[in-house]
Amino acid sequence: MTTSVFENHAEPGARDARRALADDLIDELTGWSPPERLLTLRGWHRGAYSLIHLIVLTVLETEGPLSMRRIAEALDVSDASATGIVDRIERRGLVERRHGADDRRVVLVHLTERGAAVFREIKQRRRARLSLLVAELSDDDLAGLLAGLRAMRSAAMRVCEELATPRAGAAV
Repeated sequence: MTTSVFENHAEPGARDARRALADDLIDELTGWSPPERLLTLRGWHRGAYSLIHLIVLTVLETEGPLSMRRIAEALDVSDASATGIVDRIERRGLVERRHGADDRRVVLVHLTERGAAVFREIKQRRRARLSLLVAELSDDDLAGLLAGLRAMRSAAMRVCEELATPRAGAAV
């Protein structure tokens, strides 16, 4: 059972202070101003990748090769719409269709090397932008931020493991 970030402190004053601190942290982590969002979206557009293309590439990167029906389900669009989207991405060399090895009637959409490179390019651009921000931080701020982010990653792993573990008596 996951404990709340506020349950660790029995004292009401400490619980309120922790709640306020956690709320401030969450505000900082989730704050995405319109100028920041616009800069990011323009960066994607400059690469000539639409959001729907990036979603398809992400789904394929995460789940591996998929049928058109599974892509349509993942996008919550019709099979015909998914086919049109994949056609456009395939023309750009980001994905390819291949017949199944076991059943030639099955056609799976695969991420190509060029498609996988999209995320490496995005990561490189993101790293370059983050480097500009990090350069503005003091050594103490850098160390504190690194320690905090490592703690967040560790907590995320624990929560993911907990969510993936079936609870006793829960329907499977």
